[in-house]
Amino acid sequence: MTTKPHIFLVEDDLSFGAVLKSYLEINDFEVDWVDDGQLAIPQFNKSSYDICILDVMLPNVDGFTIGSEIRKLNSVVPILFLTAKNLREDVLKGYKIGADDYITKPFDTEVLIFKLKAILKRGNGNQSKESDFYQIGTYQFDFKLRTLEHDNSKQKLSPKEAELLKMLCDNRNELLPRETALRKIWGDDGYFTARSMDVYLTKLRKFFADDESVEIRNIHGSGFMLEIKE
Repeated sequence: MTTKPHIFLVEDDLSFGAVLKSYLEINDFEVDWVDDGQLAIPQFNKSSYDICILDVMLPNVDGFTIGSEIRKLNSVVPILFLTAKNLREDVLKGYKIGADDYITKPFDTEVLIFKLKAILKRGNGNQSKESDFYQIGTYQFDFKLRTLEHDNSKQKLSPKEAELLKMLCDNRNELLPRETALRKIWGDDGYFTARSMDVYLTKLRKFFADDESVEIRNIHGSGFMLEIKE
């Protein structure tokens, strides 16, 4: 029997927290929920968690403080912040604490599930992440040589094209958050770097035009997905 991923949820809105807990459980997660920031660390110490979802605005102790304390106790457990604010300063603060992702209320619950699965997949150390060679439909991608081969033709990729394609491959059929790719490849998630990444994605889509089973999809407002139909 497969063990369900264990989520630690800290959310003070009782109605929203109850709905979110139920939705996550329906989607095969085990959830421990506390509604007061003051109770968060004592509860965290009682169990072992695969991922933490922390609301930023909480009574008594805010989500950023809880995240910092969790990082002192556990340097690897993934943390995702929930917030009603979309201020750049708050987003950067969350990432500096060690957040793996950040989602702004109100949000699409399906997108949240995509994000959670993507974060957990990265944390599982999937073997494909150590690979330099990928089969993408009828294409062969060699990350080390930065080549994409198809029907005896070979396309040389730029360093950023290769990095971006590798990240998509490592998260195949799962969400690759936009901010994750921007921070890792460009070192910045600002407007102009985001537009630059869109140009690279357009070029990658053209490279796969001859195979209808391969699609790089936009997940609105969240990121991208390399979808490979069997």
